[in-house]
Amino acid sequence: MIKTLLNGARGKMGAAIAQIIASNPAYNMQITAQRDEDLLQTGEDFDLVIDFSHPSGAQQAFEIALKQKAAFLTGTTGLPADFIALLKEERAVPVFYSPNVSIGMHLFTNLARAANKLFAVYTKDLYESHHAQKKDAPSGTAKSLAAAIAFPQERIIYARAGTDPGTHTIKFTSQYKDEEISITHRALDRSLFAYSAIIIARWLVRQKPGFYDMSDFVEK
Repeated sequence: MIKTLLNGARGKMGAAIAQIIASNPAYNMQITAQRDEDLLQTGEDFDLVIDFSHPSGAQQAFEIALKQKAAFLTGTTGLPADFIALLKEERAVPVFYSPNVSIGMHLFTNLARAANKLFAVYTKDLYESHHAQKKDAPSGTAKSLAAAIAFPQERIIYARAGTDPGTHTIKFTSQYKDEEISITHRALDRSLFAYSAIIIARWLVRQKPGFYDMSDFVEK
C-alpha cells in the first residue's frame, strides 16, 4: 500500500485525486495525510507526497517530503525558477515535476517541436484558455510550449473564463498567407490530470532518488 500525503487537498485537483484513489483499490494507494495551507491531518506515516496547490504550498510540501524521506510529485504551476532548479538538483528522494501531467500533452509538445522545424519560416501564434479560477496566466503549460518552439512568452494569448480545464493551440501561418496549420490539445475533464498524476506517482515511488519529468516517465 502506497501511503500518500495529498497537499492541496481542498482544491479541485486534490478532490479529484482523492475520489479516484478511494474508488480504485487496484491502485494500491491510501491517503493517510491531507494538507491545505497550514492544516495537516495525519494519523500515519507516508511514502509519497502529491502536490497540486500553489507555489508556496508546493515548497512547504517539498520540505515535508524531505523530512519524511518520501517521494515528491508536484504539478503546481507558477513555481519560482530557483525552486524548480532546487528540485532538479535533488538526490535524496525521487522528485517529479511537470506543469502539465497529461501524457497527451507531452506527445503534443513533441509534435509542436516537429512542426516548428518543418515550418521554421512560418509565423507562429500560441493561444491558451482555462477556467476563470485559474490564477496564473499564461499557464505553465503554455510557457513550456513557448520554450519548446522558441516563442516569446510575452506574445502568448490567453483567456480566463468559464470552466475550461485547459486548451492550448499553436498556429503556423505561411509567409505568403496561403497556408495555415493549427494543432490543438484540449483537456475535456479535470479527471484527465488526476488519473495521470496517480499513474505517474505509482511509477515514481519505484524510482531511485533524483529528478524526473514527463520525458523520463514516457521513455522508461
